[in-house]
Amino acid sequence: MIRWFKRLSHAFRREDGTAALEFVLAVPLLITIFMASFESGLLMIRSIMLEQSVDMTMRELRLGHYTLPDAALLKTEICKRTVIFKDCQANITIEMTRISTTSWALPTTGVACIDRSEDIQPVTALQIGQQNDIMLIRVCVVQDALFPTTGIGLGLPKDGHGGYGVIATSAFVTEPS
Repeated sequence: MIRWFKRLSHAFRREDGTAALEFVLAVPLLITIFMASFESGLLMIRSIMLEQSVDMTMRELRLGHYTLPDAALLKTEICKRTVIFKDCQANITIEMTRISTTSWALPTTGVACIDRSEDIQPVTALQIGQQNDIMLIRVCVVQDALFPTTGIGLGLPKDGHGGYGVIATSAFVTEPS
């Protein structure tokens, strides 16, 4: 029995394999940090591209380059300018609301995003303003997280299929003709 304890204590004092132990402890942490930073970078790129696309499309709209715009046309124009989104046409919602200059009441509800786990599409208003009307546009595109179980992907609010909403909000004044 004493011999067995001596062998066991000798095994604990050995130093070979310590680098492998450090590697096993450090690499998962480094990979998790890499995945989290990659996910947050992708989220930032998606957000910036959506903001730019909405701004460019709304500039064209307020300058009157679209005759009788509807939701399908605006979806097409926004998705055409955001090349990084997967299946943008099916995952985008657009809400355009006229803001009253007497009450300045902004919408109190959150942005309506598509929930891909249900077949029901959210009801959104698309009001095309008259001359000098202040318009608020809110756009949501649902995208899947690349690494949904690590870093920022873990903390994002998701729908039933694991997609999170990338949201852009903009306001403009309809130009007089």
